This record gives sequence, C-alpha cells and structure tokens, in this order.
Amino acid sequence: MAISTSAQAASAAELAPLRTQIDAIDSQLVELLAARAKVTAEVGRVKQQYALPLYVPERELSLLKARREQAEHIGVSAELVEDVLRRVMRESYQTQETGFVCCREGGGKVVIVGGAGALGQRFASLFTRSGYQVVVLETADWPNATAIVADAALVLIAVPIHATLQVISQLPPLPADCVLADLTSVKAAPLQTMLAQHNGPVLGLHPMFGPDISNIVKQVVVVCNGRNADHYQWLLQQFKVWGAVLSEKTAEQHDELMQLIQAMRHFSSLVYGVHLAEEHADLAQLLELSSPIYRLELAMIGRLFAQNAELYADIMLSSVAVTGLLQRYQHRFNQLSHLLAARDKAGLMAEFAKGQQFFGELAGQFLQESRRLLQKASDERS
Repeated sequence: MAISTSAQAASAAELAPLRTQIDAIDSQLVELLAARAKVTAEVGRVKQQYALPLYVPERELSLLKARREQAEHIGVSAELVEDVLRRVMRESYQTQETGFVCCREGGGKVVIVGGAGALGQRFASLFTRSGYQVVVLETADWPNATAIVADAALVLIAVPIHATLQVISQLPPLPADCVLADLTSVKAAPLQTMLAQHNGPVLGLHPMFGPDISNIVKQVVVVCNGRNADHYQWLLQQFKVWGAVLSEKTAEQHDELMQLIQAMRHFSSLVYGVHLAEEHADLAQLLELSSPIYRLELAMIGRLFAQNAELYADIMLSSVAVTGLLQRYQHRFNQLSHLLAARDKAGLMAEFAKGQQFFGELAGQFLQESRRLLQKASDERS
C-alpha cells in the first residue's frame, strides 16, 4: 500500500525529534566510551607497574554478571549489554597494551631464531615492548651464531616445523642459565632435542594462535615443562603480563590433542575446500544464499587457503599417528554415508544420539556461544 504525501510528512515530523534524541544519546555513549578508555589505560599502567596479568577472568566475569543483573532490573536486554561490554572490554585490552613491564630482573637479550618470520616478528615486538634486547638470528647469521647467543637470557626457536629439529641440533653452546624454548606446534620431538642440545633450562611452548591477531589477550599458550622450571618462571609470568592464558600439558598429551585440534581439522577443511573447487561451486552464489552458520563455515575454510601452504602441510604431516586417526574418520564417514544411502533414518538418529551423549551439557553451552557468533556474522553481512 502506497503511503500518501501527507502521511510521509506527518511521520517525518514525528520521527525528527526522536532521531535527534537518539543522536544525542549516541553522542553521550561515544563520550562515555572515551572516558572509559582513559580509565582502562590507567588500569593498564598500574598492572604493568606491579607485573600483574593483563587478563583477569574472575574480574571480567564479575563485571559482566553485575551489569547483566542491572540490565534485567531496569528492563534492558542482558544479552545486548553483555555483547556491548565484551566488545568494549576487547578494545580496553588494546588501550592497556601501550607498554609492558619486564618480568626478568635486569631484562637481558632475547635471541629469536627465525625472528624474521611472521610469528617470530610478533614475539620480537612483544619482547621489545617489554624492555628486552631482541636479536633475530636468520640463516645468513649462522656464521656469527656463537657470538650472538653468548650472553642470551632466552633463545626462542620460531622456525617452520620441518626445520625445527635441525635448527635446534646446530645451535652453538648456550650460557648455562639461558632458557632454550620453542614455539613449534608439535612438542615431543623438539623438547627431546632441546634437552639433548642444552644442559640448562628448557621449555616447550605452543601459542594456539597465528601472527595475524592484534594482541594475545585471552589467547592460549600451551606449556610443556622441560628442565629447571624455576629458571623460566619469569618467561611464563611475561606471557601472563601480555594477557595469555597458560595451559600446562606434557609433550605427549599436547601432541595427541593436536591431532584432533589441528591436523584433523585442517585436513577436513582442505578436503572440503578442494571438493568445492573440483565441483566448480559458485562461491558468490553460495555466499548469497548462505545462512550465517554456513557463511562462518565457508569463512573458516577460506581462511585456511589464505595461509601458507607449507605451514599447513607440515602441521598435517607432523605426526605419523594422525594417519590412523584419519583412516578411522574415513571409516566412520563411510559408515554414516551407507546409512544415508539406505535412507535409514533410525540409524542416522542413533548416530546423532551418540554425539548428543558425548557432548552432554556442553552442547547447550556451545549452542549459546555459536548463537552469539552467528548474530555477529549476520550483523556484518553486507
């Protein structure tokens, strides 16, 4: 039904003052956000002064709980308030990141082997901003490696997986109290090689993130203890000051978990992406008709193909055991495919029930988490 000219004029006259009020309120919100940013910057300064962790989960949960209760009391959507505050808090961590305290008395030299790579550069920046003297050791620098590591407090290995063991094995003697650590996404073999190469403190680390993140607040770093743990507590504290969440595992536990978390997931995404290519799928039309959840799936698959092919091939090839895991996965895929081909609804539902039982209460939690992600994906759809 067409709206008459007089009705359009009347609605415009009625909406105008309301929109003026909204503009004024939005302006106040911007000013409040600026004021909050100043306070959080001061919070960051105090945290750095006392070497406190950038991320304190208990404080964040307490704040969100209080504001949700306040919202419910005055009739505002608690979900809306939490969404806004989570985004504001993410920004506040950025304002607290202006500089970092040095957690090792006297600072010292940090040598990053492979520091010119993307992940190496990320950690070179973090150590530099924390007051350490950072030196990068690349292939051309090996003739001077002995002199470079002579007075190092930390030698950090940040080279591709396939080169890690060789690089560790060719390290010159390190100072007795120097910490030798690596950032590789496999842990058992590198840790054993470091322990054999260096008699001093040894530590295995795996940052569960890529170099494209803006900061490492809330990012998980797996810690695999090697030797002389008391000598590298300063390094673990430094990660906490940067905002990381540390998860301690044995090297064997880590590698077993990574088969599922990394190798199998990347392989599944590789197969899906290659299948779409072989099917000559029209990505533009897939995106046009996609639900938010399918768009996210496509985004995660597309993200894989925006990365370094050699890196992901190394991850998928990093463990012999992953081959058996993928063979079992293929067997289960075939089993369910046969149920589908036979149009066995009861059989498919029985398999579904296995998954429901396995995930248990976490399924509901994941439903809520994914709902927030999907709403965000929907909001950003152009």
